[in-house]
Amino acid sequence: MEHIISINGLDKTDRRILEVLQSDARIANVDLAHKVNLSPSPCLRRVRRLEESGYVRGYVSLLDSASIGLPVSVFVQVSLEKQVDGALDVFERQISEHTEVMECYLMTGDSDYLLRVVAPDIESFQRFLLEHLTRIPGVASIKSSFALKQVSYRTALPLSHIDENSQEKDF
Repeated sequence: MEHIISINGLDKTDRRILEVLQSDARIANVDLAHKVNLSPSPCLRRVRRLEESGYVRGYVSLLDSASIGLPVSVFVQVSLEKQVDGALDVFERQISEHTEVMECYLMTGDSDYLLRVVAPDIESFQRFLLEHLTRIPGVASIKSSFALKQVSYRTALPLSHIDENSQEKDF
């Protein structure tokens, strides 16, 4: 059974706009309007409202990591000596400075943080680990797991939980 909710007044047209933009951020407004069954002006107003409301944070080009020389993907579990605000702030500020860290999550469970790090080779990852990660104050332990194969990778968020029965709005 699917759990459907209405999120801050998004209707089915907004949901469809978000679905299309997630699959093709470069789509022309005229084409987007056609796909969501609107005329171009109201469609553009809706897109701008979705952007201004924070539903759309930005637009990017997704690069193939192996093609640009970053075939190594490593998941790193980091535990801190103490999980207090000051230590968390120091770690988060310093880890955010490293472009090879693609994602960083504060976690529950066995470790405090989970990172996804990309590198051109194992030696480069080792350098990152020894010269940067281990030198962040408060780091108690580090466990690394190398990804052997990417089985699934998505950038589009699922939107099926948004209520499709919301009333249409005029924008």
